[in-house]
Amino acid sequence: MKIAIVIGTRPEIIKMAPVIDEIQKRSIDFILIHTGQHYDHEMSDQFFLDLELPKPHYNIGVGSASHAEMTADMMMGIEKVLLENNIDIVLVQGDTNAVLAGALVASKLHIPVGHVEAGLRSFDKTMPEEINRMVADVCSKLFFVPTEESAVNLVVEGVNPKNIIITGNTVVDACLRNLKIADKTSDILSKFDVNEKILTLTMHRAENVDNEERLTNIVESLIELDEFNIVFPVHPRTLKNLERFGLYAKLVEKEHINIIKPVGYLDFLLLLSKSFLIMTDSGGLQEEAITLNVPCITLRFNTERPETVTAGGNILVGSDKEKILETVRLILDDNSTREMMKKAINPYGDGKSSERILDSIQKNHDEDKLQIKPPEDVMRSFTREMAFLEDEITVSKFEEINNALVRVVYSEGRAEFPHQNLELNGKFVLFDKLT
Repeated sequence: MKIAIVIGTRPEIIKMAPVIDEIQKRSIDFILIHTGQHYDHEMSDQFFLDLELPKPHYNIGVGSASHAEMTADMMMGIEKVLLENNIDIVLVQGDTNAVLAGALVASKLHIPVGHVEAGLRSFDKTMPEEINRMVADVCSKLFFVPTEESAVNLVVEGVNPKNIIITGNTVVDACLRNLKIADKTSDILSKFDVNEKILTLTMHRAENVDNEERLTNIVESLIELDEFNIVFPVHPRTLKNLERFGLYAKLVEKEHINIIKPVGYLDFLLLLSKSFLIMTDSGGLQEEAITLNVPCITLRFNTERPETVTAGGNILVGSDKEKILETVRLILDDNSTREMMKKAINPYGDGKSSERILDSIQKNHDEDKLQIKPPEDVMRSFTREMAFLEDEITVSKFEEINNALVRVVYSEGRAEFPHQNLELNGKFVLFDKLT
């Protein structure tokens, strides 16, 4: 078996690192395709060295461009690489342009796609990431979803539950893996007093930093939060707009606000782990915060990581100044609220997601289920039906007896993923019955 992994941004590299470890541990043949959209060769090579990863076998080097230009260049480069190699499955991770390009190219070449972190939905199609993740899921053969909620998103969209594997999120594997490296190599903590209450802030999304009113509200809240030592690694786009809107000078004159250049991942991970509070508009940081047991405030009105909110480790505050101040001070002053957020059960698993991903790939390969083939039989028709069951019966037994495929189970009005051993007594079942 030979696996191709497509990556393009730092978060993808981070989250795929434990998957790569597991592939190497099992001595499976693989190639690593780096689209190069964020980094030059020198920076990219150093990042792989820092994370103790092998260098990519291919670097397409697309650089920065419009979404259309970038995606087109990636597709041409990825297609060339895949045609040169006999690949059994292509793995993509997340919701970037690299994911979109890799999934599209592989599916057009009839190479199965495994989407790591599939099924996430913000239900906001103004976000390019939402389009990317939805298209990638349309192109995928195997769906490695982080949570049951993500799995339900897919089954209600019509994905065959048999192809959905609830693995947990590799961000947990990555945090555990990379924090050990950071402890050995990073000196970031020498630059800040860890005995103070550190509030680590990141902000880069267009809906916040390109909007003067929203950005002003957030800045004004930061100025008032002088109970904290605010560490703000500022994104170049954010810095540009802070200066354009006349907000940068207001921040730098405040002693409790430390605006610094972006720091390396390992430094940043160690900083996060020692923070009192994380404030962000990043998707990945919401996952890392709950993994590191640090309360998180998210500067967004929606999130594709709703499990962090449901679990109690994350609170959405949008960009409203009073909402931000009220929520932050609740966490600061109410110890029970802070402890509840710190002890929120991590919805993303136990750090063994990569093992489950490779177990599934190996099983599908051994059972000859990875191939994408045209149908050889005349299509069988089916009816989609709903039934309320009162018998003691599991999903697998119901499917066997009724020659059916269970799509979704509803219990007390809530959709559930149809695990094969799930008991159906007293539940509504949506299923396809073959005729």
